[in-house]
Amino acid sequence: MAVLIDGKKISTEIKEELKEQVKKYKEQGKEITLAVIQVGNDPASSVYVRNKKKACEYIGINSLAYELEESTTEEELLKLIGELNGRDDVNGILVQLPLPAHINEDKIIETIDSKKDVDGFHPMSVGALSIGRKGFVSCTPAGIIQLLKRSNIDIAGKECVVVGRSNIVGKPMAMLLLRENGTVTIAHSKTKNLKEVTKRADILVAAVGKPKFITADYVKEGAVVIDVGIHRNEDNKLCGDVDFDSVVDKVSAITPVPGGVGPMTIAMLMYNCVNSVM
Repeated sequence: MAVLIDGKKISTEIKEELKEQVKKYKEQGKEITLAVIQVGNDPASSVYVRNKKKACEYIGINSLAYELEESTTEEELLKLIGELNGRDDVNGILVQLPLPAHINEDKIIETIDSKKDVDGFHPMSVGALSIGRKGFVSCTPAGIIQLLKRSNIDIAGKECVVVGRSNIVGKPMAMLLLRENGTVTIAHSKTKNLKEVTKRADILVAAVGKPKFITADYVKEGAVVIDVGIHRNEDNKLCGDVDFDSVVDKVSAITPVPGGVGPMTIAMLMYNCVNSVM
């Protein structure tokens, strides 16, 4: 039976460590503030924003909430970001994605001061990661590395396959696995013989965006499987990109959905916020 990699437990450990760090900063007179901007009222975004506020409160950092109307113009949003960039009392700025169609997401991300880019999406952050320099790392991939390390899963020398090439998960995930000395393959919708590629993986990261896409046929015996996906199935229950029931008896370790990768994203956002003052 596979080991279930418990993201709830590991994310709580990280938040407890951060809580201690924040307490020490407060003793030195240092406060940490995260500004969260949400445009419109997408239900999923509202849940994420609420969870981020709760996490800030839990570890002891301040949060500023800007809940803007769907009709907010790109110019108005850019003006707000400019103001927050200029505030010494704001350490991190997060614009909740997706944004309404009339706003250019790339332009918004690039306008955030890279020193306050706690999401790790700014081109400066991405560039720093690609050449091995210090900088903010995209929260989901950073959380996956912590899941592996804190579960005593060695990455060095392992065959790692990432299915998905998004800027938010797939690409930074590959670079982080490479940084940990994994041998990395990125697979995607145009990959030929996908099953053959994924079956080579000692560590398989599924970030496909399709429910239950990865079945037992895609997985090597004894592999470690990390499921980044989150979907609602036909019974309105949460499921991932991996067909958990068909895969679980074949692998050595796997993340469940929910309770695997999800909680780590917010824990690593908090990590980035706390480290923004260093």
